[in-house]
Amino acid sequence: MVYTLMLVVFVLGYAAIALEHQLKIDKAAAALVTGVVTWTLYIMTAHDVHHVEAHLLHHLSEISSILFFLIGAMTIVELVDAHEGFAVITDRIKTTNKVKLMWIIGILSFFFSAALDNLTTSIVMVSLLRKLIEDQKDRWFFAGMVVVAANAGGAWSPIGDVTTTMLWIKGQISAGAVVKDLIIPSMFTLLAPLAVLSFRLKGNVTRPMRVESEDHYTDPTTPFERNFVFFAGVAGLVFVPIFKTITHLPPFMGMMLSLGVLWLITDIIHRRKPSEVRHELSVLGVVRKIDTPSVLFFLGILLAVASLQSMGQLGDLAKALDASIGTDTEGGVFAVSIIIGLLSSIVDNVPLVAAAMGMYEITADGLFMADGVFWQFLAYCAGTGGSALIIGSAAGVAVMGLEKIPFGWYLKNISLLALVGYFAGAGVYILERMLF
Repeated sequence: MVYTLMLVVFVLGYAAIALEHQLKIDKAAAALVTGVVTWTLYIMTAHDVHHVEAHLLHHLSEISSILFFLIGAMTIVELVDAHEGFAVITDRIKTTNKVKLMWIIGILSFFFSAALDNLTTSIVMVSLLRKLIEDQKDRWFFAGMVVVAANAGGAWSPIGDVTTTMLWIKGQISAGAVVKDLIIPSMFTLLAPLAVLSFRLKGNVTRPMRVESEDHYTDPTTPFERNFVFFAGVAGLVFVPIFKTITHLPPFMGMMLSLGVLWLITDIIHRRKPSEVRHELSVLGVVRKIDTPSVLFFLGILLAVASLQSMGQLGDLAKALDASIGTDTEGGVFAVSIIIGLLSSIVDNVPLVAAAMGMYEITADGLFMADGVFWQFLAYCAGTGGSALIIGSAAGVAVMGLEKIPFGWYLKNISLLALVGYFAGAGVYILERMLF
């Protein structure tokens, strides 16, 4: 009875998350309620309460490491943004040709996402597009491709996408191997739709008139400070996988070290400025801009998935997948991962990957070993499959909110391009496995 009831609560919570905009209820609230209620149902019927509590605390230690990592990364990015550090990139784009601009925006988003993360990249790129493109429909098209590019860029970097970060933190993939094996498939995920658009896009974009006057405002930071904080922030984020490789400490420790160093740097740089300016340019000032509901959403949904993992539902789902498709061959592994990737466009990819991590154990060798075919292909599919629908990824939801892009418009104009890229990248990865 409780087994089924937990599944019902989980499905209802999922539905509330997927229908967030229609219900006008934030997905973080639905996720938190789902996570706590599923664990409550589990412990109320357990024979050994202490055993369930031990399970919960074990899962919480893993979940916390992901949340602290995210908080650190978001704070660093907000600190760079407060210093207008991203102007280092935006000020250098001069072209108005649609095809050239689309390639520039796509490639920038792709590599930016790998160094930062897909959610942050999408937010930064939308603010950039507002300075470059006046017409809303043109801007929607570019913003839609930013979602595709940011998700593709995030899939091959251990810090580029939450799901890749989760797999990396748990040890299913390593930083070096995921970059080496997924960068080319991820690149084709972007190159395929860009190639199609090169023949479809015509003409130039119109730049907003206000761009000319934006240079003439009082900025509390100097060009040196903007550049220095930008490069220090990016270096701090890139340092995280290096720190983990050298020390074998969890990635959130490297992120906290990078944040602490950047905090020291900015406090030293601005120590002689007026207190109100100093506050706005310090971690104390930017920390309030962090997307706390997203952090709480991850907490809730990961707790909910952990409860199903502890109760045994995910193990049963793994057996059902094995029975229907089979994961004992490379073909079966590819099929399961592709299905998970496409499902992540309907619902969030975080719980799907968390579920897969709970369903399958890391083996000493074979398809499920660390850096094995299953985990790498799962990282690719979960990271890029969400681009098929605008609600299928954190980047898509952010762009949808910022630019007010209708669900139907994205479905009509971007979804097919995203699917072309998704299957192109998947095909390239499978071809790589066959050849090498």
